[in-house]
Amino acid sequence: MRAVVQRVKSASIEVEGKVVSNIGPGLLALVGVRAEDTEKDAEFICRKILRGRLFTNGENDRAWDQNVVQKGYGVLVVSQFTLYGFLKGNKPDFHVAMAPQQAQEFYSSFVERMRREYAADRVHDGIFGAMMNVSLVNDGPVTMCYDSENPKG
Repeated sequence: MRAVVQRVKSASIEVEGKVVSNIGPGLLALVGVRAEDTEKDAEFICRKILRGRLFTNGENDRAWDQNVVQKGYGVLVVSQFTLYGFLKGNKPDFHVAMAPQQAQEFYSSFVERMRREYAADRVHDGIFGAMMNVSLVNDGPVTMCYDSENPKG
């Protein structure tokens, strides 16, 4: 699995002109799933998103000291198969990404894992497979990339 995580002041998802999800301060996580991904990959990415210390501690102004859970902020998760795309010549190739039917089930179980490990009312997502307009007000900007295939890099 791969996630591109941005610290945000706010973020929202719009589908067909209607806002389907939004958060105030927190994290926007764009999540891609590989064909070979397992629950171990989902566990790794979930832990990184929820435990990554990307926020300042308001009590002592120590930077990089608190995670989204400690702050009680929201998480907006967006499925994005294009994170596993690459250019083959000039045309995108997505064969590394998990097939749509399997990916939808895997992604849904990942979102449920996030809700169980944090709080159901703090974890939001878009609509799998829909054309989504994602809006955000970046905070920092702070952007982190997590990859379960290469956990240290």
